Order: sequence, then structure tokens, then C-alpha cells
Amino acid sequence: MIVRKGQWPILTTIVIFLVIFTSFFIKDKNFEFLIYVGVIVFFLLVILFTNERVHYPNNVLWGLTAWALLHMSGGTLRVGDGRLYEFMIIPISEAYQVFRYDQFVHIVGFAVATLAMYYVLKPLLRRHKRWTGISVIVVMAGLGVGALNEIVEFGATVIAPQTGVGGYINTSLDLVADLIGAVIAMIIIYFKDR
Repeated sequence: MIVRKGQWPILTTIVIFLVIFTSFFIKDKNFEFLIYVGVIVFFLLVILFTNERVHYPNNVLWGLTAWALLHMSGGTLRVGDGRLYEFMIIPISEAYQVFRYDQFVHIVGFAVATLAMYYVLKPLLRRHKRWTGISVIVVMAGLGVGALNEIVEFGATVIAPQTGVGGYINTSLDLVADLIGAVIAMIIIYFKDR
């Protein structure tokens, strides 16, 4: 396990936020978000144990930290009669509840997750010369993380049935937002590493 130069502030920030939000979730008996804290801690450990080999850029780690903060805030903070996660940012479609804070977090989160997956896969992608192939691989890796997230959300509904996780339409909108985030990440990668 290694923390590289400039990463102590990132690690300190995420640990402080995890402690603060965990105390809120315990006090409120918010078992759904306690599960998510466990998932965040798991991936924090994965990053720490692969940090030396993968060389995650600090801006990507800050992005992952911001995503965790946005996610935990969505489950804690109240806006009107509901949680921040239900807050409608721009009412594009009332039938499908678009564009909510939830979809914003998915776009941001899976853009950053796709960037992280790019750095995990980068050594394996060196032999590929075509950006089209690399783009498909990296976007699909980001979407794989998104699918894993939806599996965790399903697990949360099984363990703690009183969650704020929606049904099929919510899952589908989450996956569409994940795709938008993954494509945004690939555009960033294309212009940065080209």
C-alpha cells in the first residue's frame, strides 16, 4: 500500500468525509448508505493497494473523492420534502424524472470512474493504435463499473427494503447517465492523450 506525492490531502479528505457521513448514517439508521460507505471503503483500499502499479493521477483521485462526497450528500441532505438525490435540477421530462441530482451524480461519477479505468487499462492498451477500439474498450469498462453500481443498488434494496432506489426506469436512467459520463471521459482522454 502506497500513498504517492500530493495524495495525502486526498486521502485525508476522503477519510474525514467518510467518518462524518458514517456518523450521520448510523444516527439516522440509514442502512442503504452504510452499505455504500462499505463500497467506498472497499474501492479506496483497491486504489491504495494498486496505486504504485497504476499511477492514478491526483486529479482523477480528487474526482473520485468528489464523486463520493456528491453521493453521500445526496443521501444525507434534505431539499424540500425529499433527499437531495430526488431534487430536480432541470425539469426536462416529468414522465421520466429527468434531469435530477441523481443523474448529475451518475454523469460526474462515471466520467471519473471511466478515467480511472483508463489508467488501469492503459498499459494493456499501448499496443492498440486505433482510438476507436481504445474508446470502445474504455467506455465499456466505465459502463461495467456502472453496471456493478446498479448491482450494489439492487443488493441495497434486498438488505434494506426502505431505500430511495427507484425501479426499472431509475436503473435505466442511471445507465444512460453512466454512458454520458463515460463518453465525456473518453472525449477528455482523446484530447489529453492524443
